[in-house]
Amino acid sequence: MRAILILVAILVVVTAFAGCTSSTSATPSYSVDKNGILAVTCAPVTTNETVLFSNETYTKSRVVLHTQTGDVITYLSYPEQPKAVIVYIPGAGEKISGHEERMVKYAATGYAFIFVDIRGRGGETGGDAFDPQTDYARFESGNWPQYYLTICDISSARSVLASRFGVPVYAVGGSNGGRYAAVAAGVDPKFAGYVGISTADWGLREMVLGQGGSGDILRFATSLEPSTYLPGISPRPVWMFHNATDPIIPFAEGKALFATANAPKTFIEFYGSHGINADVDNRILMQWAQIYGTRG
Repeated sequence: MRAILILVAILVVVTAFAGCTSSTSATPSYSVDKNGILAVTCAPVTTNETVLFSNETYTKSRVVLHTQTGDVITYLSYPEQPKAVIVYIPGAGEKISGHEERMVKYAATGYAFIFVDIRGRGGETGGDAFDPQTDYARFESGNWPQYYLTICDISSARSVLASRFGVPVYAVGGSNGGRYAAVAAGVDPKFAGYVGISTADWGLREMVLGQGGSGDILRFATSLEPSTYLPGISPRPVWMFHNATDPIIPFAEGKALFATANAPKTFIEFYGSHGINADVDNRILMQWAQIYGTRG
């Protein structure tokens, strides 16, 4: 939080950005409109897959997304014929090892699950830890902020799996990952819906406003906030899960983000602490059983 406050103080006095890169169908590009809404044209990716395990219930593999700006590591589990796909964006400190049972459970119920090790988390994918100040400098110079590259990575994962399985793909994320997933679902209309767990806005936009910021710094800060995109996810569904005593992201902040979404939307209080857990899994699967039925 202290780093973000320092960022705001610095950025508000930075010379205004002269303009966004133009968008064409042939060239990877991004733009941010006057309301702070991001649009991206993502570079195509290629993939390399290594099967790690397979039985009658599911197959687990390591899938590398080869992008023009570096490799992004993912882990995929899937049954033979999935009913839908979850593109899962983890929060800080989440490792793939903590999702082994979850991947089996979703596959056994009929869903594919891909864990995206996003840039800068300190995992297998390279990149810098999320730093709005550094990303704003890139934005100011017309280069790609890492945040925007991550949105393209998430969208690319959706595209790869939609083509492979031919079923709906949902953007799902916990904590910080829920923030990225919300932006991705808003930017990419081909996501079937959004699930946010223990998440809320970053608070950057409010901080910039509180420092008297306007123009391009405000536009950039707004482009990072989940609430900028939640209203536009409709008519696709939004589900949000939060614990009333969450010690990391307050319950009230989660409710405030949820309030910005349009119908259809569902807010569910779950048992636990912070982030995805078995209770959240059960509640997601109960919700989706009403859509896709139970596995026969």
